[in-house]
Amino acid sequence: MFHETTGPTRAKRWTAALLTAGVVAVPSIGLSTTTADAHGRDHGRHHRQERVFNRVSTFGAYSNAADPTKEAVSEISTVTKDGRTAIYTDAAGKRIGFVDISDPNHPRGTGTVAVDGEPTSVYATARHLIVCVDTTTDFTKPSGKMMVFDPRTRVLLRTIDLGGQPDSIDVTPNGDTAVIAIENQRDEDATPAGGKKGDLPQLPGGELAVVSLRGPVSGWSVEHVNLANLPGMVAPTDPEPEYVKVSPDGRRVAVTLQENNHVAIVDIRSRKVVSSFSAGTNTVTGIDTKKDGVIDPTGSITDVPREPDSIGWIDNTHVATANEGDWKGGTRGWTIFDSRSGKITWDAGNSFERSAIANGQWNEDRAAKKGTEPEGLAVATYKGTRYAFVGSERSNFVNVYNVENPARPRFVQMLPSLPGPEGLLPIPTRGLFLVSSETDDPETGIRAGIQLYRLERGPADYPQLTSSKGIGWGALGALSASGRPGVLYTTTDSAYKNTRILTVDARRAPADIVAQLPVTKDGKQASYDAEGIWHNPRGGFWLGVEGATGPENKLVQLDEKGAVLKEVALPASYTDKLSKQGIEGITGTPDGKTLYIAMQREAKGEKVTRIGAYDVASGAFTWWGYPLEAPSAKGDWIGLSEITWVGKNKLAVIERDKLSGPAAKVKRLYTVTLDQPGVADGQPLPVLTKKLAHDVLPDLAKPKGWVQEKLEGMTVDERGDVYVITDNDALQDNTGETVFLKLGRVFR
Repeated sequence: MFHETTGPTRAKRWTAALLTAGVVAVPSIGLSTTTADAHGRDHGRHHRQERVFNRVSTFGAYSNAADPTKEAVSEISTVTKDGRTAIYTDAAGKRIGFVDISDPNHPRGTGTVAVDGEPTSVYATARHLIVCVDTTTDFTKPSGKMMVFDPRTRVLLRTIDLGGQPDSIDVTPNGDTAVIAIENQRDEDATPAGGKKGDLPQLPGGELAVVSLRGPVSGWSVEHVNLANLPGMVAPTDPEPEYVKVSPDGRRVAVTLQENNHVAIVDIRSRKVVSSFSAGTNTVTGIDTKKDGVIDPTGSITDVPREPDSIGWIDNTHVATANEGDWKGGTRGWTIFDSRSGKITWDAGNSFERSAIANGQWNEDRAAKKGTEPEGLAVATYKGTRYAFVGSERSNFVNVYNVENPARPRFVQMLPSLPGPEGLLPIPTRGLFLVSSETDDPETGIRAGIQLYRLERGPADYPQLTSSKGIGWGALGALSASGRPGVLYTTTDSAYKNTRILTVDARRAPADIVAQLPVTKDGKQASYDAEGIWHNPRGGFWLGVEGATGPENKLVQLDEKGAVLKEVALPASYTDKLSKQGIEGITGTPDGKTLYIAMQREAKGEKVTRIGAYDVASGAFTWWGYPLEAPSAKGDWIGLSEITWVGKNKLAVIERDKLSGPAAKVKRLYTVTLDQPGVADGQPLPVLTKKLAHDVLPDLAKPKGWVQEKLEGMTVDERGDVYVITDNDALQDNTGETVFLKLGRVFR
């Protein structure tokens, strides 16, 4: 669904517990984890001067549309031969979009062109822009066409009937032949005779279209290659080709027949199938297979069909597949095959999914289905090195591998993406790599678009937080100092079933989650919506728990082993006025005698939110009012997200809006001085005066991605260095990217 240009780099800093053939016990969590590269080797940290891909820009597809409030996606992409204009398909808007990437740091939308149907793929040759369009209205009567444009003027030159529903397209290196997968996809609600709902066969079956691009467009013609009745197909009469890719020498095209769990190799000149093979099955252990709110990679899948989606050529004799799965399969990784015999040269096993777990990109909500769903795959050569790029549709990342040796792929790095990375487009002539995404949600403000990455000398910008021990994590919205400079504590919130305290070693880059401590109550694993954590220098922890309703807000005291010592409810007279947005942070004085909490938003009938103090000895609460900024947009709200003690009678807070991306406006650190005593609930609140200490918005924008909404964690370590972290909401209505920053000595 995107075309190859040809792949990248040397070793990127990798965490020691991701890719492997072996299993290593992790005593701190009682799980197993895969480690090192594809062959069990741990290459350690990359050298700072090695080449890596770093993101340089993000462009929202909605900004190219007439009405930016409506759905706009960027699924499959291509680039003009000069590498300066990217073109993407927008099936939601029935159009193709154009983006000027002459300056990759500042891509500029230059408009869209409507097409009559849903564009499925696009390819720019030296002289033409080819768009494949699905015009099907009835599964039993699939239809589609090829629309040919002048890429400079955008004038439609010709429309060619393809005789069926097109999916992906590729073109030979010399530009004289196009190959198109005519999928004629199945109806998931239809039941074939003798089968089950959604089963194959469902005729008419798909085929491969071959279009000669020689001469004037008026003379182009379409030939069809029959892919039915190949040995080992699931449904011999119904091939349903999904993806096509031409070999580097331009002689053959590899075709995935996803629902048939099959790969066909077609000789382009003779228009004949020269080899075909089943993608086979795989048994994968050490993965999370239960949707239960727990990241637990101890499950397995047995003899599951790979059902590959995209395919790429590692060289002229090896092909690689992304094993997304469809109706009966999906093995959560990718595989390299010998294209002649179909023998497996290498398989990723559990390593692709383990990379998501270690880098906080695991979508636990998909555990019981197809996990990360590796869908997109591209292979290309950059500066003499061959790379494979494999995209996770459900966990929003692209992994990069050095595939100079097809039998020994080496993991290079993980690239974060917008949700649903569909199109992976190498642009090696400019040292660029482009990812286009298919998931757009105007309501939540998480929009689809294209992101550009550039090959450059290291270090890699992402991840900023990982786990070398393979500890699964996500939804981290709280931070606390530990007593050791550069070593911090954080905690998971209600996105996960079991509350855990994680230890972060921020003295290294990326910062490393090195240990975890389960929170227990009465000897059993506890589950809290922990929005704040404070480590008491005199021992133990306090959690600030938000709760689903006002009365469920509480402070929870833990001992050093994570066991609950007591729960402290807030005054009922106050919590009765709260909605679900309550405690968002907790901190304390160095002597541990007084705790402070930040309440997210105003209680009913109040014009300010609150900062509260809890006297540990007496159990008394006192309160101050905190004035929030005014929202900048309709539907927005402003609230507090964290609180930290920064000196005698001085506190620092995070104040933020609920906006993300270009719409984000308020992501700030303020300080307040408690220069007047707090009051009991029911008395007029003394309103504090706040002072801006640091605007974090520019820092959140530096990674050149989608600015994260939930700036939620902050602390100051023993050296006075300020650290902040964003909550990735366990990838729900979120890109999944976690930004972890050391801001330095902000509070002086």
